[in-house]
Amino acid sequence: MRTILVASVVALLMTGTAGATASPTGDPAVPNPRTSFVIVSLIPGMSTGTSNSSEPRPALSMAKLFLADYVLRHGDGSVADRELAQRAIRLSDNDAATTLDDKYPAAIAAIAAEFGLTDTRRGAFWGESVTSASDVADFLAAVERGTPFSPLLAWMAGASPIAADGTVQNWGTARIPAVIGSKWGWADDHVSEVASASFGPGFATAAFTYGDADDENADLAAFLGW
Repeated sequence: MRTILVASVVALLMTGTAGATASPTGDPAVPNPRTSFVIVSLIPGMSTGTSNSSEPRPALSMAKLFLADYVLRHGDGSVADRELAQRAIRLSDNDAATTLDDKYPAAIAAIAAEFGLTDTRRGAFWGESVTSASDVADFLAAVERGTPFSPLLAWMAGASPIAADGTVQNWGTARIPAVIGSKWGWADDHVSEVASASFGPGFATAAFTYGDADDENADLAAFLGW
């Protein structure tokens, strides 16, 4: 049933009949404002989600997606960089991300400019960056379209069940049927802010929640009619 639901959402996006704030269930969406959520088709400009999906929020570890993509395509090509980028995505390793951010401090801003991510900017370091659900999903959809065999997507598909800090990585958009790979983010306290982003055949999606993983699961379930 869930697979059919998501498939129907993607079908709506691909035929252009879903609007920017349409509800996948066909009912008026009344999302909890603590969560911003969007799902986009690989067809540019086609998306559906909450009305606050473009709201800039703390990027958390979603910033590592931008950092790793920059390293893969614009870095020095070293084995060390690639290994650090892989750890930053698969294990959400903060130390790996910090090493890369120190080496490439312009990376996040460069990716934001390249992909037109208007809600995204780097802070004093990667961990103080901001972005939006729309920017993250649009970025992943662009990667799927332009470089479908990117190691970035492969690392998301092979994400570790347990992050470098011991966090279980299993919530939010990762629970959407047909998802192939995911990335998660969380505040240090694990309860004030979380995020998730995923991609699947023909779509990409992202969610940010002021709350914990259970809060995000509950809000996505309500929005998607689970």
